[in-house]
Amino acid sequence: MVTIAPALTEATDPFCLSAKAAAALLYDAPWSRFAVIGDSLSAGTGDPTPGYAGLGWSDRLAGILRDVRPDLSYLNVAVVGARTPDVLEQQVDRMVDFAPDLLHLPSGANDIVRREPDFAQIERDLRRLYDIGARTGAQLIAFTYGRAYVVPVFPDWNERIRKLNAIVRELAAEYGAALADTWDHPLNDRANLLSEDRIHFSTSGQAVLATEVVKQLAHVLGNSARP
Repeated sequence: MVTIAPALTEATDPFCLSAKAAAALLYDAPWSRFAVIGDSLSAGTGDPTPGYAGLGWSDRLAGILRDVRPDLSYLNVAVVGARTPDVLEQQVDRMVDFAPDLLHLPSGANDIVRREPDFAQIERDLRRLYDIGARTGAQLIAFTYGRAYVVPVFPDWNERIRKLNAIVRELAAEYGAALADTWDHPLNDRANLLSEDRIHFSTSGQAVLATEVVKQLAHVLGNSARP
């Protein structure tokens, strides 16, 4: 007899922290103004997964932070399809006016959806974004893209993602950003990880990404060993 494992839910997912555990990791978080700029991946766009709350990673993080900082203000101006130059031109001013002390920066996914990406220009644009973000004094947040994120029309897609991730890792290290590195995370092997468009994480992936961001912020706070 073949035994079929029960489908994961948010409560049983080994890669998800409960809201209580996540809040415990961030119990002394000093941040009260959380901003998100970028594209659909930054915003947490994705299809629902049964057994998981219908929230993107950024909305999840805002909710966790409100558990420990009820006074949290949250601004999300990310736009589907935005490239880094679009973020610089259309979103940065609102973010700066908001004066965040915690800021998510995008990682340039839409910059490589073209015939021949100019990685030198992509790096310059992202560095400009990091410079502006750093001048706010905010703790920066970023993430790399997972290997499950594939655009089949580009046969060199994995190499494009590897190059982009390398740029993001270098900038995150230089600017002290909390980096959730999803490239080789086990969640990439989930059959239901991606939404129907095969690009965005479903809400099960969004839940795991939120947990990874929480863990990185806990590391910034020196709370990594807490349950």
